[in-house]
Amino acid sequence: MTAHRPMQIGELAERTGLSIRTLRHYDEIGLLRPSARSDGGFRLYTADDESRLLLIRRMKPLGYSLEQMGELLAVVDGLDADPADRALAGRLGDIRDEALTRRDDLRRKLAAADEFVAQLEAR
Repeated sequence: MTAHRPMQIGELAERTGLSIRTLRHYDEIGLLRPSARSDGGFRLYTADDESRLLLIRRMKPLGYSLEQMGELLAVVDGLDADPADRALAGRLGDIRDEALTRRDDLRRKLAAADEFVAQLEAR
C-alpha cells in the first residue's frame, strides 16, 4: 500500500489480523471510523487509520475495554491537536502507568502458565 491509496475493509482486516466484523463494529461504536467512503459506499482506510487500529489491537491483550480504548484515543487525538495540553499529557502518563501495571500482571500470568505446562510435560 502506498500512502496515497486507501484500503478497503478487507485489506485492512488482512493487514492487521482483525476480522471485518470487528472493524465494522469499531466503526459502529466510533472507535475507528474510515477516513472516507468510495462512490459505491465502501469504507476506505488510510495508513493513519491502520496505525490507529494497531494501537487498539495492542491494547486488547492488556484487557482494556472498548470504552477505555476510546478514552485513550481521545487523549491521543487531543494531544495531536494541542501537544502543550498539560491535562491530556498527565492523563496519557496515567494511562501509560496503568499499561505498565497490566503488562507486569500479564507477565506473571504467562510465567504461571509456563510453569503449568512444564509440570504437564514432566508427567
